[in-house]
Amino acid sequence: MTPRDRIAAYFEACGTGTAADIAEHFSADAVIYDTNIAPARTANAIAEMWLTVRERWGGARWRVDSCVSDGQTAAIEWSMTGTDSRTGKAFTFRGSEHYEFDDSLIAEIRQYWTFDRAELDTGLVGYDYGTDDDR
Repeated sequence: MTPRDRIAAYFEACGTGTAADIAEHFSADAVIYDTNIAPARTANAIAEMWLTVRERWGGARWRVDSCVSDGQTAAIEWSMTGTDSRTGKAFTFRGSEHYEFDDSLIAEIRQYWTFDRAELDTGLVGYDYGTDDDR
């Protein structure tokens, strides 16, 4: 499985799978570092975290927008869509991640994105993301 394929399958599991479906994409001692929250450590803790995120943000879904990989590393840009449970408003978060793999399993993710509760639609200032039809 290529890094991009693994990441896309992991994102699909985050959006629709069980904790076991999510955890199977990670090494047992995997870690996710994030610019907004404390690290999530172990495949099982990571899986539970994503189930909570999905529930909190109205059935959130993720997708890989771009990916560059080299051997056991990858860097991606991603989009997460969901619904704000307080207002019912749909939104899109955007960010970037760097991956380290152990064989074909995810061992580490470093996530870079901005969380602003007052403005949930986030991304690069001034960048034209186009529409889903453009991708």
